[in-house]
Amino acid sequence: MKIDLTDTTAGEINKALVQGRRAIGTPAVGMVLTLVIVTDEENAYDALKAANDASREHPSRTLVVIKRVSRSPRDRTTSRLDAEVRVGADAGTGETVVLRLYGEAADHADSVVLPLLLPDAPVVVWWPVNAPLDPAKDPLGALAQRRVTDSYASEQPVRELSARAAAYTPGDTDLSWTRITPWRSMLAAALDQVTCEVKAVEVEGEEFNPSCELLAMWLADRLDVPVKRSLSSGPGLTAVRMDTSQGPIALDRADGSLATLSIEGQPARAVALKRRDTAELIAEELRRLDPDDTYASALRFGVERLNTVPQQTSEAPAEPVAEPEPVEEAAKAPAKKAAAKTAKKAPARKAAAK
Repeated sequence: MKIDLTDTTAGEINKALVQGRRAIGTPAVGMVLTLVIVTDEENAYDALKAANDASREHPSRTLVVIKRVSRSPRDRTTSRLDAEVRVGADAGTGETVVLRLYGEAADHADSVVLPLLLPDAPVVVWWPVNAPLDPAKDPLGALAQRRVTDSYASEQPVRELSARAAAYTPGDTDLSWTRITPWRSMLAAALDQVTCEVKAVEVEGEEFNPSCELLAMWLADRLDVPVKRSLSSGPGLTAVRMDTSQGPIALDRADGSLATLSIEGQPARAVALKRRDTAELIAEELRRLDPDDTYASALRFGVERLNTVPQQTSEAPAEPVAEPEPVEEAAKAPAKKAAAKTAKKAPARKAAAK
């Protein structure tokens, strides 16, 4: 069921939600959280489809905030709110409200969203594209317990990671980090199978893929070993190779779906490691609402520290250096040497005289 509202208010939208629930015979609210999606018109359809698919696991009220750009100066000073209310089969297992903000209303999106939040329920804000540099200080981000960004959608993904690290606040996360969850689980399980010491790691993947950098930073941070970041044609992450004291360990995925795990002394085995779609990623992030300390530690490790060899803590002992003589003693040294030579020659002269 869809209800279109033009030039409306938050009160009218709440009335439409109640009306829609009664019309489909479900007056009770059985949703567990509010998901706020901040996007543009171009990416709204894909983001909303992913949210609807994820709502099968997490029934939620989804608020899609679309800030429309006004063309004329007169339109920029005129505030207007259009809404599209969806309930029932058109909204997955929850409720969906698409908010289109015009003029000055776009600068106060938090005031529009606040009356529509579910009472006493967690709030998650997701920016599929064009996320702010500091999500926690964004007016909408300040309303949420979790703030989800996607650095892969930015123009300079690797630089975006540095900005995320500088502005990190507990509750921040990124879908580029969520994409490597199966990789982290598989690598941790591989190291649990053997007793060894990891000496060096190589992470191979396509260029401008922040998931590759995040995986490399996680390995460098957890294992405290040098990690090399190498490039491939993709898709996405293609391989992780670890040099250990018991031989090499490799997780190689060339086709983006099936990977091969190789451990020295064991037969190679095929493991499912397919690339997941956005609905699976956002569903995983909605499972937890507490801060991700592991993500924070890997993010703060720093992209610039990859491909570098850590400094050695133990250094070779330095050769002893003789202390310089005092100035006065150094000045008297030639005179002492001359006196010693004269003393040696004196007995010889006496013997010649006899």
